[in-house]
Amino acid sequence: MPATELQCKSAGTVAGKLLFIPTGVEGPLLPHMQDWVTAKLKAKQPVKDISNTVLVKGIKQWTAYEEKVGGKKVITVFKIT
Repeated sequence: MPATELQCKSAGTVAGKLLFIPTGVEGPLLPHMQDWVTAKLKAKQPVKDISNTVLVKGIKQWTAYEEKVGGKKVITVFKIT
């Protein structure tokens, strides 16, 4: 399943889930979501799937991953196409 990385901004929480709104800027298109995850794991950067705790406005299928970069957490959102 191809996936496109999205840049999003946080819009708070809805029903206990994080709400993200896409800014319209799309990143690279990946042939499969697992390619990104595998690259992160090979680089010894563990990622955690948090798709069940995230809502993305206007997108029907998405996946979200959380990783630690430096001292803060970074959430990466992908649109599944």
